[in-house]
Amino acid sequence: MNIYDKILQWAGARLLLDTDYRFNQLAKTMEEVGELASAVIKDNREAQKDAIGDVVVTLTILAHQLGLNIEECIEHAYSNIANRKGAIKNGFFIKEE
Repeated sequence: MNIYDKILQWAGARLLLDTDYRFNQLAKTMEEVGELASAVIKDNREAQKDAIGDVVVTLTILAHQLGLNIEECIEHAYSNIANRKGAIKNGFFIKEE
């Protein structure tokens, strides 16, 4: 069982997988992203690690609620960027058009 399956098993035991809760899960994801931003601003390594994990957990649950698989979502995103060309500008990757 991979970590994403463990997350879904945990969420299922807590009745969090119902599609009716997708907006609540989206709000929870946004809360966790806010905590990540705070941890990055404060340069708190332990809080960063915790927040990134929490974001992944909430996104895994949200993907399931939306009828998606988190690993497929990640693979899809990677396939879109894998061969992208561009340049770094002010710390951001700007893709070629």
